[in-house]
Amino acid sequence: MFFSSKLAAAPAAHECLPGRGTAIPTAEMHFVSGRPLQGPIPQGMEQSMFGMGCFWGVERMFWGLDGIWVTAVGYAAGSTPNATYEEVCSGKTGHNEVVLVTFNPKDISYENLLRVFWEGHDPTQGMRQGNDRGTQYRSGIYTYSDAQMVAAKATREAFAPRLRDKGYGAITTEILEAPTFFYAEEYHQQYLAKNPAGYCGIGGTGVACPIGFVA
Repeated sequence: MFFSSKLAAAPAAHECLPGRGTAIPTAEMHFVSGRPLQGPIPQGMEQSMFGMGCFWGVERMFWGLDGIWVTAVGYAAGSTPNATYEEVCSGKTGHNEVVLVTFNPKDISYENLLRVFWEGHDPTQGMRQGNDRGTQYRSGIYTYSDAQMVAAKATREAFAPRLRDKGYGAITTEILEAPTFFYAEEYHQQYLAKNPAGYCGIGGTGVACPIGFVA
């Protein structure tokens, strides 16, 4: 993916670009499942949001899991409303590249999704993931309930010693209440399904997260 920002920290709100008052255009339907990308969400479904580096590869990790209703890529945890991809890559919006995952908790647990999160990238790298460098590639979990917050923090504490035992540093993952999610442009949605040979710079640590993995 294109990147230009190599900042060590996200900018303060007053340093961010102004953005715009209307949403940028995105896809109407999920390219893989054919479901509406922006809802409505069926009754009983829940949402989760993760930042793990390049959102192309992250989304692919989730959309094929049993129990996932729909996935979408976008920008969150910054200060610029309705930012474009180019603005996010400038490092002047504060946003992270994230994936919004809508799932059926009867078919897949939130803890299951957390295991994919922890094992699917290196959460110790700060403002980068692999060769992708910039604040938009930071590790993040954005929670939609108190239960999700508790589970996210608990799994972080459980995973940290395993990483240390394998020679990794401290976990840098930010865990926050879910901020506003801004849908990314249409061409980013399910990018690696549309472009199977596309670049994806994320990679796991090879360390197993010691939590229940019950679908």
